Amino acid sequence: MLEAYREHVAEREALGIPPKPLNAEQTAALVDLLKNPPAGEEETLVYLLENRVPPGVDEAAYVKAAFLTAIVKGEATSPLLDKPKAVDLLGMMQGGYNIATLVDLLDDSELAEQAGENLKRTLLMFDAFNDVKEKMDAGNAVAKDVIESWANAEWFTNKKKVPESTKMVVFKVTGETNTDDLSPAPDAWSRPDIPLHARAAYKMERDGLKPEEPGVTGPMSQIDEIKSKGLPVAFVGDVVGTGSSRKSATNSVLWFFGDDVPGVPNKRAGGVCIGNKVAPIFFNTMEDAGALVFEAPVDDLNMGDVIDIRPYEGKILNEAGETISEFGFKSEVILDEVQAGGRIPLIIGRGLTAKARAALGMGATDIFRLPNDPEEGTKGFTLGQKMVGKACGLEEDKGVRPGTYCEPHMTTVGSQDTTGPMTRDELKDLACLGFQADLVMQSFCHTAAYPKPVDVEMQHTMPDFIRTRGGVSLRPGDGIIHSWLNRMLLPDTVGTGGDSHTRFPMGISFPAGSGLVAFAAATGVMPLDMPESVLVRFKGEMQPGITLRDLV
Repeated sequence: MLEAYREHVAEREALGIPPKPLNAEQTAALVDLLKNPPAGEEETLVYLLENRVPPGVDEAAYVKAAFLTAIVKGEATSPLLDKPKAVDLLGMMQGGYNIATLVDLLDDSELAEQAGENLKRTLLMFDAFNDVKEKMDAGNAVAKDVIESWANAEWFTNKKKVPESTKMVVFKVTGETNTDDLSPAPDAWSRPDIPLHARAAYKMERDGLKPEEPGVTGPMSQIDEIKSKGLPVAFVGDVVGTGSSRKSATNSVLWFFGDDVPGVPNKRAGGVCIGNKVAPIFFNTMEDAGALVFEAPVDDLNMGDVIDIRPYEGKILNEAGETISEFGFKSEVILDEVQAGGRIPLIIGRGLTAKARAALGMGATDIFRLPNDPEEGTKGFTLGQKMVGKACGLEEDKGVRPGTYCEPHMTTVGSQDTTGPMTRDELKDLACLGFQADLVMQSFCHTAAYPKPVDVEMQHTMPDFIRTRGGVSLRPGDGIIHSWLNRMLLPDTVGTGGDSHTRFPMGISFPAGSGLVAFAAATGVMPLDMPESVLVRFKGEMQPGITLRDLV
């Protein structure tokens, strides 16, 4: 196993990228080696288990969690891992297969405290929260300590705040950067392999950028040159993120300019993105990943400049200390999102804190910044605003005003096959074992006609993944996602999916990148800053063969 793995590492090193995360078979072989480690490989084996197995509910994570659980229970041993180390490794797995063991350990006299410390940092508890509460109600002091920690939002307050001032170096791309520049459609097959796919970003020649191999590989040397200055890099553009809603575009930016996530192989988060204009869906996707993203004049920011970003003052300074740009955040909540590691962890964490406070009989917390909702107007509501209002549980004929932050219930979630593999990875990261949205549908309309080998594998594995979680999976050749969703939509309901694949002829949809699509499917709600309504009226006769779907 190690020999084959090292060959793979060497192949990837030649491309300047890390190896793929371990799959279930490799992890099972790794477990066998950990039980009887070959001499001289001890450090490598522990490193691989700790850092190269995906977290959440990945198949490899199941093997890892089962092995660590066996060590903790004394059913397996390894000379390289004692019980406390195994508990900490379980605690790094974010959620999913590790949770039951950590909750059980709250009754273990020897390891309860340590399991509790790890649970305090764990947000993806979902229904397991009730198991911890039951232990607290039965008099378990450590379980009470865990719930008090969640109630006080220690998972949030123990993380570093956004600094008052950050010195960075600029990587600037002039003109408009659309999501196809960052994640080209012909390279869609490699999107789940983030480091490999990122090599295709900016592969076409353009002003100020020199691709390594035009049409194949982007400006790797230029990126390395900017990084060699030893400062974090701010990604700057005139217009950033227009076009299709591709989480893969965000992944490419984060791969080059974000921060590693401990225990999560080949994924980065955080970073800074500044644009004169940042497209709304791209903005949201960067927010989800914990990036500090904002709009600001960028005329005086040039490639390679060293700048000082002062988020609380809303200023960008040059090396001489002169203000070269000023900005404001659309909402101060973004500072909480960055601190929490992303908008999605913040939403899940706030929910956990609210649940814990209710369990302890405490009132609402004032730890988090709240969005500023617009004033209640005197005008009526548009149909779209009423539909969202209904999905948020408002009384009949009440709607949601533009600019209001809300979390409407998602009745319909669509996933298609060029973004589906990334949505699958995001669902695993969210430890999702069952969908909360009413209908989650997966199609295979883009890869049915001319599948690459990687597409054939995806067509074989994806249907079961969707079905076992309560979703509906079409088969290759069944048709396109648009027409299937159209037949299944319910009037006056809200849904989401990948971009153009979710324009609803009835009800209303809000397009999203694959991370948010996964969140909507897993939790049944979606964060939304309510946009303005636009009324479009069609006049005349519909031509034969044209459906309402063609018009919208």
